[in-house]
Amino acid sequence: MKLLRGERITDLMDLVRLPNLLVVAVTMMLMRYSVIRPLLNAMPVTLAGDPETVTRMMFQLGWFDFLILVISTCLLTAAGYVINDYFDIRADLINRGSIIVGNTVTRRMAMMYHNILNILGVIGGTYVSARIGYIWLGVFFILITGLLYFYSATYKRQFLLGNIIVAILVAMVPMLVVVYDAAPIFVYYSQTTVNFPGVGILFFWVGGFALFAFLTTLIREIIKDMEDCKGDRETGRNTLPVRSGLLTCKTVVIFLSLVTIALLYFVWAIFLHDTLTLIYITLLLTIPFAAVIYKVLTGKERDQFQTASRLMKLIMVAGILYSLVAGAIITSGKIF
Repeated sequence: MKLLRGERITDLMDLVRLPNLLVVAVTMMLMRYSVIRPLLNAMPVTLAGDPETVTRMMFQLGWFDFLILVISTCLLTAAGYVINDYFDIRADLINRGSIIVGNTVTRRMAMMYHNILNILGVIGGTYVSARIGYIWLGVFFILITGLLYFYSATYKRQFLLGNIIVAILVAMVPMLVVVYDAAPIFVYYSQTTVNFPGVGILFFWVGGFALFAFLTTLIREIIKDMEDCKGDRETGRNTLPVRSGLLTCKTVVIFLSLVTIALLYFVWAIFLHDTLTLIYITLLLTIPFAAVIYKVLTGKERDQFQTASRLMKLIMVAGILYSLVAGAIITSGKIF
C-alpha cells in the first residue's frame, strides 16, 4: 500500500513538472528580493511634512501575501501541465513512447487534478489582488486558466500561435511580481513622501528579465516543435516545422538567438558598463547560445534537437540567476 502511494505521488510530481514549478517559484523570489528590494533601497525618499527625515522605501505587500501569490502562480502552472498532457496523449506516445495521463493517471483523475489546481490558484490570486486593493486583478488569474486550457486544446496546434502564447505566459511570471509589489508601493509612498520617484524603474528592470524570458522561451518552444515534428505531423498539428520545414525553423531559431545576444550586449553597453555583467553574459549566455546555434544548424535527428532544447533551459536558468548579479550591482551603487 505504501509503495502504491509512493508511485502515485511520483506520478503526480512528474505530471505537474515539479522541477519547473520550483523554477517558477525561485524566479518570483529572485525578482522580488534580488532586483526589486535593492532598487527600493537605492531610492531614498523624504517624508511629507518632515523634510529632514529621509527613509528607504520598503515592500508594502507582506511576505505571507507574496507567498500566496507564488503558490497561486505555481498552482496555475501545474494545472497547465496537467491539461497539456491530457490533450497530448497520442502525440506523446509517438514522440516519447510513454505517457502518464491515460496510463498511470486516468483521464478522469487528470481532469480532477486540473480543476482543483485551477480553483485553488484563482482563489489565491484573487485573495492577493484584494489585499493590494485591486480585487479586479483576480480576473487575470481566471484568464490564465482559460488561456492554458485553450492553448492545450487548440492554440498549440496552430501556426506559431501556441509558441507565442507560451512565451508570453512565461514572461508574465516575473511581471506578476512587479505588478503586485509596485501597486501598493505607489499608493503608499505617493501619499507619504514629497520626492517619490515612481515605480517605473521597477518595471524597467523586471521587464528586462521578462523580455529575456519571452525570447528564450519562444526559441525553446520552436526547437521543441522540431524535436516533436514526427508526432505533430501525424496528429495533424500545424506547427512551424510541419508547415514550413526544418530549414525555415533553423533560420528562425538562429535569427532569434542572435537578436537575443545582441540585445544583451546592447543593454550592457547602454545601461550597465560593468565588467562582471560582461563576463556573465559572455560565459554563461553567449557561449551556450553558440552551442545551441551549432546544434540546431547541424541537427537532423530528434536527439540533437533535444540537446539544443536542454541547453536553452540552462540558458533560461542562467538568465534568471543573473538577478543575483544585478542585485549586487544595484546595492553597490554603481548604477544610481
